[in-house]
Amino acid sequence: MIPLLKSMAWLGLCLPMTWAQADSLTPPAHASYLTADGAIAIIGNDGMQPLIEQLNALFVRQHPAFRFAVTAQGSSVGLPALTAGATAIAPLSREPWLGDLHGFEQVFKRTPLDIRIGYSGYGPRPNGKTPPAVYVHPDNPLASLDLNQLAKVVTAGQPGGDINTWGQLGLKGDWAWRRIHVYGLRDEGGFATNQRMDRFGGKPFSPHYEPLDSVGAVLKAVATDSHGIGLVGWANSGTLAPGLRIVPLAAKPGEAARGPALEDVAAGAYPLSSYLHLFVNAAPGQRLEPFIKAYLAAALSDEGQALVRRQTAGAEGYVPLSAQDLAQERRKLDSL
Repeated sequence: MIPLLKSMAWLGLCLPMTWAQADSLTPPAHASYLTADGAIAIIGNDGMQPLIEQLNALFVRQHPAFRFAVTAQGSSVGLPALTAGATAIAPLSREPWLGDLHGFEQVFKRTPLDIRIGYSGYGPRPNGKTPPAVYVHPDNPLASLDLNQLAKVVTAGQPGGDINTWGQLGLKGDWAWRRIHVYGLRDEGGFATNQRMDRFGGKPFSPHYEPLDSVGAVLKAVATDSHGIGLVGWANSGTLAPGLRIVPLAAKPGEAARGPALEDVAAGAYPLSSYLHLFVNAAPGQRLEPFIKAYLAAALSDEGQALVRRQTAGAEGYVPLSAQDLAQERRKLDSL
């Protein structure tokens, strides 16, 4: 193939083709997710509503026959609505919890299609949420952790044994023999359960893990315990006690450790980043509804990612995908 044709072929693979086919789409007439006046329902996360409204407007500019109705009630309602056929797309600003997926998997015997369109937050920053992170007391000299070490600290029974003392993490002097005091949220189906099951291989929490009722309670405990460490989900700026320190994390041993600062999140380098998800009901081997594919392609287009970028300075702090993650999601969608 001559160089120009090679370039054109590569471009065709990288651009979501359905987004370019502007005149071939017609709104569904009888779908269960249509409202009484014929609008397409989108039900899910409330923080994502401004972004979803902007994506709707982007789509409608290209396909003016379409209308959308957004119901923003939280991430926990999106997948149940998708299971019931009440929404065409379920936006979530966090990873789905087991309870979120259970009903869908029971009904359809599979998981929903997940297209990621951005990252859910960065920090710490004033008047905004910091993504999931590991916190220690300001006097703690721990420089970093990798996820394998974190798993051995937080849970029991990991390959290679548990980590119970700060000396096992390389701290010297009086720190070496001090027991690690582990704080976290309750294992009740939410963030803590999700981390334990998805990130830590389903192992039980350590016997030294002290479950508390809220993010604020965990951070307060760590702020008053120099030997404490806490793993929590999104933390509002008002819950961060003065001097609490976020521990940089490496995805694998030997890799560079990163924190939830904007530059690391934007590069796709922070291991605990959560994504902005658009879930749809797509059966393997069946053609994805054309307008849904076009909508997802719009969200992954340069214009769609620019809309995510507009949210970066806002309260939710959404960040567009890195080039690598964006290419992966576009390939996933192109294959459908």
